[in-house]
Amino acid sequence: MSSVMTASEVHKQYNEVVTAFRRLIPDPALRVAFSRQADGYIRQYALGVWQADSASSISPRHVEFYNAIYSAGSPAPSALYWEVASGVANFDLFQPPAFFEDLRRYDRRSGTSLARRFADQLTLLLLLFAAVDGVVSESEAGFVNACNDVLLELCDKDGLRSDRPAVRADQFIAPRPGPSAAPAAPKGEVPTKQEETKAIKEPEPTLEELLSQLDELCGLDRVKKDVKSLINLVKVRKLREEAQLPVPPMSLHLVFMGNPGTGKTTVARLLAKIYHAVGVLSQGQLVEVDRSGLVAGFVGQTALKTQEAVQKAIGGVLFIDEAYALVNADNANDFGHEAIEVILKNMEDHRKDLIVIVAGYTDRMEQFIHANPGLESRFNKYFFFEDYDGKQLMEIFRSMCKKNGYTLSEEGEQFMEKDLQELYDSRDENFGNARDVRNLFEQAVARQADRVSQLEAPTKEQLMELRPEDLKDEDAEKECPL
Repeated sequence: MSSVMTASEVHKQYNEVVTAFRRLIPDPALRVAFSRQADGYIRQYALGVWQADSASSISPRHVEFYNAIYSAGSPAPSALYWEVASGVANFDLFQPPAFFEDLRRYDRRSGTSLARRFADQLTLLLLLFAAVDGVVSESEAGFVNACNDVLLELCDKDGLRSDRPAVRADQFIAPRPGPSAAPAAPKGEVPTKQEETKAIKEPEPTLEELLSQLDELCGLDRVKKDVKSLINLVKVRKLREEAQLPVPPMSLHLVFMGNPGTGKTTVARLLAKIYHAVGVLSQGQLVEVDRSGLVAGFVGQTALKTQEAVQKAIGGVLFIDEAYALVNADNANDFGHEAIEVILKNMEDHRKDLIVIVAGYTDRMEQFIHANPGLESRFNKYFFFEDYDGKQLMEIFRSMCKKNGYTLSEEGEQFMEKDLQELYDSRDENFGNARDVRNLFEQAVARQADRVSQLEAPTKEQLMELRPEDLKDEDAEKECPL
């Protein structure tokens, strides 16, 4: 397979990425704004990428790539060579798209992560255009990362956090041959001797301590039982091996099925350490990825990107969240299939020191497993994560208060119990379980800060107490009057 895409392949890949992101936007007005503006902004950013690559001059391929930047329902550009060359020469500074502010505003209101997802997708799209000549240079990757940094800084200022690292362009750098082609090690990625010594000396938790942490998790009774049964199975297998008794083949790879916010990542992290404690894995680290962490935006790079993620996970657990996104039933040539093949090969090559856990919604995960015979043969253990009920949601809220030094007034306790029960009773496909509780807690803390800041000399108790007025979302009530 050639590592250089054709213009038609670029258009197809670009359109798929834009269309997929458009479908993630629940708000109709925001979706329309994105659809109208995206192509124009991406064309400008492609010019910036090519300007950054001083080692390469503008060619007819650049023009073909530029004219391939259009999504379904939008007109295709018909720029000539001089227009593209002039645009590259005159590109000034990266400016965030106008709709990016709308994405952040929606994220703040709804607790979603559309803005950060767009930043990831933009990085992959710009790498697609950086590879017009078959390689991604260091200067091109630097420009792409700089664009990403601008967007993420705006997210950080808005308090829009993420539970996974952003996609970075550095890993795709492919310097042109030359006497100094060897890339320097990225800053901050090589541990110092002190850090190595600290990591070595840090005591590892015992199996009993890990099981105690598992028991302390709210709810998850069924999952806890399944984990302990799995541990017993592993222990007995090792004893049989030591007694030179036959041990039937068994896969320790797992499927986690359930809605967001039900503790799948937390249990996966504990399981990685438990597998290490019982001698199944040599290190016990957890490497968490999703589609964006495995699939690249152009031909030939998905295998490299997936292999890098797997290499980090060897000795531990590779946790693939929303794994069903790797299967595109409408496109047999989707790069997600390439990622799956790389993962399956590594599961075989490193079967004694790599565990893979795939996670996602119950119905979609069943479709994912049945989409590939290799997946069906390797994943035969399923853990079901049930939604937290109203009482469990309240328990989680209390634990967040305790952990962060807040208390609930008597009225606040009553209000929150009722509110969380209503949240559970009216749940739909967007129900976020513990994530919704965390969002409610953070919003309450912000409202409490506004209230307490008006007091002349607040006491310690006042600084800690959350009252009903801190817990009520008055803006939402105004938007949705009863």
